[in-house]
Amino acid sequence: MIYRRFIDFPKMETGNPFADLERMKHHMDRLLGNLSEKRSRRAGSGVFPPLNLSEDKDGYFVRAELPGVNVEDLDIQATVNTLSISGQRTLPVEDENAKYHRREREAGRFSRMINLPDAVNADAIEARLVNGLLTVKIPKSDMAKPRQIKVN
Repeated sequence: MIYRRFIDFPKMETGNPFADLERMKHHMDRLLGNLSEKRSRRAGSGVFPPLNLSEDKDGYFVRAELPGVNVEDLDIQATVNTLSISGQRTLPVEDENAKYHRREREAGRFSRMINLPDAVNADAIEARLVNGLLTVKIPKSDMAKPRQIKVN
């Protein structure tokens, strides 16, 4: 029955075969489009804050988007090879009679744990929060830094 509904089976026998194929392609595109749209919505949701992890020869850099988060609501902890960012974002309270037409901003607690590629010097980590962008500078441990090898 589901097969009949998606490709409009009775019309395939009587109509132009190319028109029927085109109609079947349209139904498949619509079905797959709906599936991929649902999948992409799920992939982006629930991951907060979005962040980038990059490196240079001396260290790693974590840049996380944290709009509306105050410094005092952040907790950043590090071990030899992990970084944890947690905190809470609060939103201003709307008037109790406010009627939402769209409500996409979320508030509440968040937490991200990042595995770092190599050992780091956790005692020398620096963090700054400017205009909603958290930048954490994580120096590599001396063991993880590349060394120039002199050839004799």
